[in-house]
Amino acid sequence: MKKHVIIVMMMLSIVMYSQKKKNGKIYSEHPAIGVVEAMQQALIKGDTIALSNALHDDFKAFNGMNDNPDSKGVSKEDMLRQSAFWVNNASYLSVKRSKGAYPDALEYDESGVWVQTWDQLKGVHNKTGVKLNMPIHRLFKVDDDNKILTMITYDDGTVFQTLRQGFSTRTNGKLYDQHENINTVRKMVAALEYGDVEKAFSHDYFTEDVRFTNLDMKSDEFNTLEDEKSNFIKMLEKWDIEAIDVRGYPDYLEYERGNSKLVQSWWNFRVKRKSDDKKITIPVMLVHGFNDDGKIIYETGYYTAAQMMKK
Repeated sequence: MKKHVIIVMMMLSIVMYSQKKKNGKIYSEHPAIGVVEAMQQALIKGDTIALSNALHDDFKAFNGMNDNPDSKGVSKEDMLRQSAFWVNNASYLSVKRSKGAYPDALEYDESGVWVQTWDQLKGVHNKTGVKLNMPIHRLFKVDDDNKILTMITYDDGTVFQTLRQGFSTRTNGKLYDQHENINTVRKMVAALEYGDVEKAFSHDYFTEDVRFTNLDMKSDEFNTLEDEKSNFIKMLEKWDIEAIDVRGYPDYLEYERGNSKLVQSWWNFRVKRKSDDKKITIPVMLVHGFNDDGKIIYETGYYTAAQMMKK
């Protein structure tokens, strides 16, 4: 049996080896790479003269994410117009090699020279303020005269979708200044003001898996309901809450996108330290996310307790 296994493995190795076929060479340094990278810089700088010199008269550009089999691509003339458009409509444009990446030149035995690049595109669209910051992968076909015949681009098309949407005005839900979810936040904050710990952190207001974050936490940190309750009890050992006054009025927002529901509110937390009667006022913004049952599923506190720690 062992002998048969060895024979089979040897046969597989022979078959796999026989399937290999060399089809050219790969270069990390090549004249075509310089042509391609210079072309990309000319493209974002609006240097249409340098861009025109780099492109073959029969140049075509394609979107690698386009599934239209009948796409004719973008001509050299259109590419020159696109370059001018971006320079006139975007600021801070840059194309740089992605961190740790470098272009390759592939000299195929049959199809000639192709260059592949991995870059980071950055910029800001002037009218909409949409930020461009995305990886971009391109393939270039370069002829024997170092003229670029073909460019195929793979990028994040959703960024450009957001950009196009920025030219129009649309609503994204409803804004309320009175709502039952606002009442929930008011009642919860009132319980905090009167030190009613059990009521303030009860399931009358919160779901069991609610998460709490604030500016003192790292981005991946959060408190559970019990954590938040415990911290509040510890705070009451050293501080008296004299008042929690609303600033302005809370808003309740029902978003169409994502179907999210949240109350944002602004408060002055007025506290007095028990050890020396020192009084401080902490401005606080709270954002509470709600589920469809009117329960709070997260609380984001825009405040820092560092001031309370000062002597």
